[in-house]
Amino acid sequence: MASLVSTLKAQSRPARTRMADLCRRNGLSDLFPETVCDAGAVGFLLATLPRGQGPVLWVQDRVSAREAGVPYLTEMQSGVPLLRVQVGRAADVLQAMEDGLGCGALAAVVGEIWGDPPALSFTATKRLALRADSNALPCWLVRRAGAPNLSAARNRWRVTSAPSAAHPDDAKAPGAPRWHVGLFRSRQAKPGDWMVSYDRAAHCLDFSATSGDGALAEMGRAAGERAAG
Repeated sequence: MASLVSTLKAQSRPARTRMADLCRRNGLSDLFPETVCDAGAVGFLLATLPRGQGPVLWVQDRVSAREAGVPYLTEMQSGVPLLRVQVGRAADVLQAMEDGLGCGALAAVVGEIWGDPPALSFTATKRLALRADSNALPCWLVRRAGAPNLSAARNRWRVTSAPSAAHPDDAKAPGAPRWHVGLFRSRQAKPGDWMVSYDRAAHCLDFSATSGDGALAEMGRAAGERAAG
């Protein structure tokens, strides 16, 4: 049994690396918090952002800031300097994001839009996707209280907070942050569901497939069948 577990871990490592790389690729991605005020979704997003490559432009509409709060992590805590902008309307968020994607000094662009405003059309997402691709920047659109309507995003994620991992030295202290993460539509990978943990020191995400979902779980079933046979 121990050898089977070791084999599974070794086989799954490339797939886990691919998933961690996927959420850090350039281009437009959608992120849907499972509940509208779940701050864990923002934590997951922060864990994907590049370090040491310049500031990140973070744009919110007024409703998102009022209902879900604003990101508040200093550069020392997160390693990612944030340039936070609050505007009144979804159309203003989209315009600021598009302008930011044309700035070579930024490392990434994030926008938060509440609900399903008319300004957030497929054409609007296509403009963001083209600008992000042409300038080789990660671009995230956080959709609180929104439906997964037609979008030009390469990858579309759902994120839910999960209990932290066990602390290695103190059972009463919180350990590494974790999230339930679902990739429900993608042009670059097979959809699936994962438990994701974050190593702050290494700035590294670890994807572990949940039972019955994702490429890692399929790999586990196949290995189990081979062992049984």
